[in-house]
Amino acid sequence: MAAAGHDRVRTVHGYVFQHLLQGPVRVSDLAGLLGMTPQGASKVAAEMERAGYVARRTDPGDQRARMIELTPYGRAAIEAGRTARAEVAAGMLGLLDAPEEFLASLDRLARETGALSDLLSRRLRPQ
Repeated sequence: MAAAGHDRVRTVHGYVFQHLLQGPVRVSDLAGLLGMTPQGASKVAAEMERAGYVARRTDPGDQRARMIELTPYGRAAIEAGRTARAEVAAGMLGLLDAPEEFLASLDRLARETGALSDLLSRRLRPQ
């Protein structure tokens, strides 16, 4: 990420990016999605705004509420993250004798434990 010009990205930003992929989100709603206080979400949003990843604006439906949305620089950070993850995954899978079997086992494990639905709905959080 740093080599791609995104040396200010933190882990928490990745969770925010996930929720902004579909469009702008109210900061209060983001707090609920992230399982944090509105003050905490606002603090992360302000940090990401200073870094240029998001822009905050007034919610047209409620002048008291603030929404955040990705900037072009934020979208570039997401693409850089995807590229970095793909490179790491390819390197790791290259170390395995049977990567297809490993991936099939992970998929089966995710489905059996219910983690896949949490992952796909962006609710899976690190323990």
